Amino acid sequence: MYDIAHTLSSSRTLWDLVAARAAHTPDRPVLLQDARSLSFGELRARAERVAAGLYDMGVRPGTVVAWQLPTRIETALLSFALARLGAVQSPVIPFYRDREVGFALRESKAEFFAVPGEWRGFDHTEMARRLGAKGIFEAYDTLPDGDPAVLPPPPAEGTSVRWIYWTSGTTSDPKGVLHTDRSLIAGGSCLAHALRPRADDIGSIAFPYAHIGGPDYMVMLLLYGFPAVMFEQFALPDALEAYRAHGVTIAGGSTAFYSMFLNEQRRQPDGAKVVPSLRLLAGGGAPKPPELYHAVVREMGVQLTHGYGMTEVPMITMGAPDDTAENLATTEGRPPRQMEVRIVEGEVRLRGEAVCRGYLDPAQSAAAFDEEGFLRTGDLGYLTGSGHLVLTGRLKDVIIRKGENISAKEIEDLLHRHPAVGDVAVIGLPDPERGERVCAVVEQPAGAERLTLGALTSYLRGEGLSTHKLPEQLEVVDALPRNETLRKVLKYRLRERFSGTA
Repeated sequence: MYDIAHTLSSSRTLWDLVAARAAHTPDRPVLLQDARSLSFGELRARAERVAAGLYDMGVRPGTVVAWQLPTRIETALLSFALARLGAVQSPVIPFYRDREVGFALRESKAEFFAVPGEWRGFDHTEMARRLGAKGIFEAYDTLPDGDPAVLPPPPAEGTSVRWIYWTSGTTSDPKGVLHTDRSLIAGGSCLAHALRPRADDIGSIAFPYAHIGGPDYMVMLLLYGFPAVMFEQFALPDALEAYRAHGVTIAGGSTAFYSMFLNEQRRQPDGAKVVPSLRLLAGGGAPKPPELYHAVVREMGVQLTHGYGMTEVPMITMGAPDDTAENLATTEGRPPRQMEVRIVEGEVRLRGEAVCRGYLDPAQSAAAFDEEGFLRTGDLGYLTGSGHLVLTGRLKDVIIRKGENISAKEIEDLLHRHPAVGDVAVIGLPDPERGERVCAVVEQPAGAERLTLGALTSYLRGEGLSTHKLPEQLEVVDALPRNETLRKVLKYRLRERFSGTA
């Protein structure tokens, strides 16, 4: 299977990859949802019919089609139908509202917009009309349908920009990230070849399919020919029944997902395995505290492999199941041969086929790449002697206190070991005397004794943290603010909330 996957990873386009996998294992399932199943052969055949229906609507190669749809089999079919046509897709996270959606529609110049109608109590069709979107159509239970005989030939090359993904907007507008079929195949190949899935594995897509992780994961399924369970709405413990019923062996998404599974494991009577079939948690998208790795392996009895990726580069490095425990706990894994990683003044810079082609805004593209074509990530880190990447924080997460640089991640990793800390974000706040002061914002587990600043700093001293790095402010919150995709902590909200406190 490994040799077949490597052969398929050279496919020119995503549609080539679909066609090759469908020819090789047409009857094997690729997507499972509730009681429904879609095989690789059905994926190809049904996507062609949807493509024909879109063609009848006026969608042509190069037409920009935005879609804001939940994680459903129909969403995957629509996306691959657009790939068959060679249209330009602009996926939008379904939780986004007027500001972000309006911006994406305007900047991408979308000529069509697919929405789910009313979903989770919100009327997406009405929002689309309110925003003046063009070519609005609903694509939830039903999809356009037509005769594939009308279709033009599929795209012949995969290096044209056919994808516009959106970075999550925080204090400014999101950026439109330009991808090609080949950059998405390269990113998915890195994930797949690192995890080395087996023919009998069953994966899971519990995050928004409109996220860059959607095609990343689908490429892995197509390369290795195994299925994944799709979750339209993911919440634990509700989703556990589906994990168990389908016999999921590979789960994950991001650090927050690991913590959620671990918390459910701790609620199991007599230590019974929370998902008996589960053998591997895998994901990326946010820093992973070393203690979380050790707790998952120790208490859940599964392996955990974590990676490093971003909207601009869907997969940069990935831990491999046969890495050492030390490397799996403390690094983000190794890059594939096709990814060049360079450290310049502590910043991680990247060059390779999986790197995006820039941004919709040419000025943003010019600022993002250095003179040798390496993408400036804004992340800080270093490479070990074995080639593993260690991330130490972000440029904007470096706290400068009295002229000294302090890594927020270093303090966070230490605090994650404290039994009274469920989760933590360390931020720098403006300070007239010190420039910035160190503030720890803590989310405590249920039943924990209220943490004090004195107890926190005493603990950190005991862990060997230098005095000048000790937090000078502690804030205890019920829940850290997170985004709706991979549930990353939104530090800018914490800075806004606590900047006026001391």
